[in-house]
Amino acid sequence: MTAAPDRGFEADDRPNSSRRSVRTDVDGVPGCVTDPELAAFAALEREVTLLLRRSRTVQGRLGGQVHGGLDGAVYALLLLLDDAGPLRAADLVVRLGMDKSAVSRQVASLVELGLVERTVDQEDGRAQVLSTSAEGHRRLSRIRAARRARWEADLSGWEVEDVAALAALLERLNQLGAVHEVESAAR
Repeated sequence: MTAAPDRGFEADDRPNSSRRSVRTDVDGVPGCVTDPELAAFAALEREVTLLLRRSRTVQGRLGGQVHGGLDGAVYALLLLLDDAGPLRAADLVVRLGMDKSAVSRQVASLVELGLVERTVDQEDGRAQVLSTSAEGHRRLSRIRAARRARWEADLSGWEVEDVAALAALLERLNQLGAVHEVESAAR
């Protein structure tokens, strides 16, 4: 007599955790999760992955709206400078989690297009700081106003408290990511 494939529940044997039930095989689909905590993290991973994929697509379009041919990474860099600038290039590398040479190339293209300005760092005359130019700020402001109107239309059925809660949760998630980026840069 052969044993039937395991279609039951298994206990999670991790130390210092409550024992959880995980469905290992449901209707031929391995790994279906029935534990609420594990299901929540699986749903989080799925939704964040979808959000990031859509975000890259939108950022690419928005980069083109700032200036034809700009990609999404350059758009993100320009947004960061507009929000947090002036910044040194090294700060951009850490905050964006990008390669130094890639940031350098992107900054050079933005300076050449007149969307970013380089000035001498007042604290260290040997260094330069970067900020959006008046033209760069004007173009971003136009796009941001259109994006904000789109968000308002898309979320018009939401309570303002829900929109604020989503923003607060995303901020917490982004802060966690910033901590990990700093830790990675220090290694």
